Amino acid sequence: MKKLKKIVREDNFLSLTGNVVIAILGIGGFALLARSLSLEIFGEWVLFVTAGSFVEMFRFGITNTGLIRYLSGADEASRIKLIGSNALIGSGATILIAIILIGCNTLFNDAIQNSGYGIFFTWYPLLAFLNLPWNNALVVLQADRKYAQILALKSINSGLFFLVILVNFIMLHLTLTQLVIALLIINAITSVMSVAFGWDGIQLITKASKETNKTLLHFGKYTTFTLIGTNLLRSVDTLILSLSPLGNAAVALYSIPLKLTELQQIPLRSFVATAFPKMSKASVQHKIEEVKSLFYVYSGALSYLFVFISIFTFVFAEFFVFLLSGNQYLETDPITGFNVVNIVRVFSIYGLLLPIDRMTGIGLDSVNKPNINAIKVFVMLVANIIGDLIAIFIFKSLILVAIASIIFTIIGIWMGMYFLNKELSLSFREIFKSGIIFYISLFNKATGNRYKRFVKIEENN
Repeated sequence: MKKLKKIVREDNFLSLTGNVVIAILGIGGFALLARSLSLEIFGEWVLFVTAGSFVEMFRFGITNTGLIRYLSGADEASRIKLIGSNALIGSGATILIAIILIGCNTLFNDAIQNSGYGIFFTWYPLLAFLNLPWNNALVVLQADRKYAQILALKSINSGLFFLVILVNFIMLHLTLTQLVIALLIINAITSVMSVAFGWDGIQLITKASKETNKTLLHFGKYTTFTLIGTNLLRSVDTLILSLSPLGNAAVALYSIPLKLTELQQIPLRSFVATAFPKMSKASVQHKIEEVKSLFYVYSGALSYLFVFISIFTFVFAEFFVFLLSGNQYLETDPITGFNVVNIVRVFSIYGLLLPIDRMTGIGLDSVNKPNINAIKVFVMLVANIIGDLIAIFIFKSLILVAIASIIFTIIGIWMGMYFLNKELSLSFREIFKSGIIFYISLFNKATGNRYKRFVKIEENN
């Protein structure tokens, strides 16, 4: 029981549990919406979520990564100023985005309403204000490594919306606009909780200083681009498809394998959320060997884990498609000629590459090289856009769109390792060796000391 309690309270376990819960609720809600909405309306929902995610990368990317890095090693006085600056800059960015979206919707209303983005331009400006406090709370809690509170906030927000979708599927049959209004109300409830508990830092907004504003904005000018680029790497396929002759039907079909990749990324997001504060703190304290050790362990352990996840996804691709969207997407679509199951299998191969790519990006940010990480993401984004344009407009193939994801990720791994090696003198061999040692140590803790001597020898080598 002592071991079990220790595991349950451990940072990685709490972070993983949070992401598992959110992913299950998100995928469950996605599946119910796919079954309850028509193909065209479902495509509009996907565009609303995709566009919203993109804009939020800009809003929160300005300060989030920098705040986590600098809070990791800050004293109490600096901490108050940093949290205040985060609240101030986030509020300013939200106001600016709302003005731009409302202005565009007013000037180009007819074109926007006929494009599939009408729901987004109409309702997102209000959503941006309603979800600001609880999103600010998440980043402060992550910097403080309070994963239990993060789990509570995310579970309430996602859980309530899943309940709305479930009741809607069973009996309500709400319109898309009514579903969005329900989302607004739930985000307001979550934000009120964050403010009530003092997690969001809005009460410290007057403590912001020019120095901390400048610090976060200087770091953020690179990480904002990196986060937007990272989001575009996930959503540019959907955006290009929505503007192509293939239309909303292709968006809806392609959204299914994209959603399934979230299953692959549950452990990745979880462990990255705990790795970054640790690596940043070690870097701030000039403990380079500790940064290298953390990079090796997380990269190696996640790489081996993703081998299992990718094989499982590849073998059971048909089952996952059925589970998420029903029988209607199992066969090749007679209108577009696209096969969703085959696209899922391509994405399972893409998943093998994600751990090292993501960890090189985290490594560059933690050693205060966000500019290099931004360049890395920019090159990957350009490669992805070129690949998408060729796949969609020349070959009209969704399989080739998925293959483009594999190619740009390989480019990202090469660039990430090249630049991070200049800072840390890395070895590919050590990544996989550290991964093996991690799992042997884990097995040793669970079963006793049988392999303790072996692990010590390996660690010494």
